Amino acid sequence: MMWLVIILFVIILIIAASCVKIVPQSQAYILERLGVYKATWGSGVHFKVPFIERVAKRVNLKEQVVDFAPQPVITKDNVTMRIDTVVFFQITDPRLFTYGIDNPIMAIENLTATTLRNIIGDMELDATLTSREIINTKMRASLDDATDPWGIKVTRVELKNIIPPAAIQEAMEKQMKAERERREAILKAEGEKKSTILVAEGKKESAILDAEAEKQAAILRAEAEKEKMIKEAEGQAEAILKVQQAKADGIRFIKDAGADQSVLTLKSLEAFAQAADGKATKIIIPSEIQGIAGLASSLVEIATNKKEN
Repeated sequence: MMWLVIILFVIILIIAASCVKIVPQSQAYILERLGVYKATWGSGVHFKVPFIERVAKRVNLKEQVVDFAPQPVITKDNVTMRIDTVVFFQITDPRLFTYGIDNPIMAIENLTATTLRNIIGDMELDATLTSREIINTKMRASLDDATDPWGIKVTRVELKNIIPPAAIQEAMEKQMKAERERREAILKAEGEKKSTILVAEGKKESAILDAEAEKQAAILRAEAEKEKMIKEAEGQAEAILKVQQAKADGIRFIKDAGADQSVLTLKSLEAFAQAADGKATKIIIPSEIQGIAGLASSLVEIATNKKEN
């Protein structure tokens, strides 16, 4: 009898322990009573009635990510490509998530494929390759609206890979290569153009500097020639001044020695002879000097005759 009481007590303890539930953080438990939804348990300690109530589903409230396999899609210009997507979602209502749809992940995958086909079908190949952000935004909005009745919030959608056909991919690579070669040719031409311009500007500046140097040299030569002519003129003027000074001193000496008018006249004749310098063919002598010149000639002849006798 004692063993029966002990066994019964252990069974009661096991049942009581099973009725105590601890819900972890970021999770929710769906509680059913006799197969009917009773409550949603959040994080913490909860108790249930044994044999009548049960935990129907444990729901993860963290943000989750699913990576779907590549889906074949056809663009507006009839190009078939494969696109795989990554969907980020979070369960906001555990009750709707539990009772709203049987397999939520499969439903999201199929909904993603159909939505992607609808969006890509209205776009051409080039727009598809360059409009990832637009496609992501449209898909997120469409999936979020469709999953609201399931208690799911789609937070983000990303196109992971866009795989065009091999022929299209090869053509795109050739196009990119041609574009790179074109840019390289343009850059090379621009470099050569800039180099030619710089060389021309350098030659221009060199010519300007040469012309300026030549101008300065010509100015210096002209100034040197001017200084030379001034010095020569000053030298000639000084020489003439000295000669005239010497003549004036000679005349003053003769006058101081008591020379008469005849001697002065003879000096005047000498001055006329020097003025002629053997180059003049005619010399005009004043009349008052001509008589004295004749007298001088007679005196010269008399002196000559005396020497001969």
